[in-house]
Amino acid sequence: MSAARRTAEAPASTASGRRIPGKPGAGRPGAVSAFMASGLGVALFSSAVFGLSGSFAKALLETGWTPGAAVTARLTGAAIILAVPAIPALRGRWHQLRDNWLTVLLFGLIGVAACQLFYFNAVARLSVGVALLLEYLAPVIIVLWLWAASRKRPRPLTIAGTLLSLGGLVLVLDLTGAVKIDLIGVLWGIAAAVCLASYFFITAKENDTLPPIVLASGGLMVGAVTMWLAAATGLLPMAFSTADTRLGPWVAPWWVALGGLVVLATVLAYVSGIVAARALGSKVASFVSLTEVLFAVVWAWLLLGELPGPIQLMGGLLIVGGVVLVRLDELRTPAGAGPASLDHANDVEPVP
Repeated sequence: MSAARRTAEAPASTASGRRIPGKPGAGRPGAVSAFMASGLGVALFSSAVFGLSGSFAKALLETGWTPGAAVTARLTGAAIILAVPAIPALRGRWHQLRDNWLTVLLFGLIGVAACQLFYFNAVARLSVGVALLLEYLAPVIIVLWLWAASRKRPRPLTIAGTLLSLGGLVLVLDLTGAVKIDLIGVLWGIAAAVCLASYFFITAKENDTLPPIVLASGGLMVGAVTMWLAAATGLLPMAFSTADTRLGPWVAPWWVALGGLVVLATVLAYVSGIVAARALGSKVASFVSLTEVLFAVVWAWLLLGELPGPIQLMGGLLIVGGVVLVRLDELRTPAGAGPASLDHANDVEPVP
């Protein structure tokens, strides 16, 4: 495991939920406080706000924004905001950035810029839920790659999870159903999954010297600079729009959707994700982050009126179920018994 685990412990009277004489409200609020202090509440909050990204992005895309423009604006705004807590976190030890420049660079290029750009391109052609489900095939890609590279067969639970997810993929694509799937969108979604899997491999090496908030801020800055350079050279189409966006029953100015994408779905999502990973450990936190799929589908239904068909929903359940089996198998792996393919050093995941 990477960063030191710091599971917060609530006072016994508060955690048990028993009322303390002379302290009104020490019952129910105490249970809620204990739940949040355990890290689970923070992890669920992180998944909920991360799940908003697809809905906010699609609201902008439908008014004429290109995926590249949405990603660039998101990364730029979030990088500037996160630089405020990141600079004090370094405490003048700028050599930490120099010593970890490759990690920051790869996180920014693969875990941030490429992963989000591919995901937003998928969202532009598919429903938010289907695009995210395709990206969540990353653990399956990792299993298949390790299997092919090491020629060592995974354990039965991992094999079962992989087959379950692949079967779910067939249902999500719904090739014979009434819902027409855009092949290009599917390829973008799978490309996002490959980027996510690649990121886990790249950052699997233990490295505790760089504060997570610094990695997040630095990665976002690298991603933003990369996107602006790609746009300046003409490699990345960049188009913005000031037309109003539609979010559920409301018509809102464009900056509302962009603000939600930057502040809620990026800044708060990354910070709360780091806090959760520090409290739970990155493996357990990444396991809880699977709820992002559920939140993303619910938000897309409420804000965009999108809901995958019954067959696709069944496929989504199979994909998530398969990933759960893979991660359960990994959680029971003894320390040092094999490559930590889904663990990484800085407790920062490139979740879109």
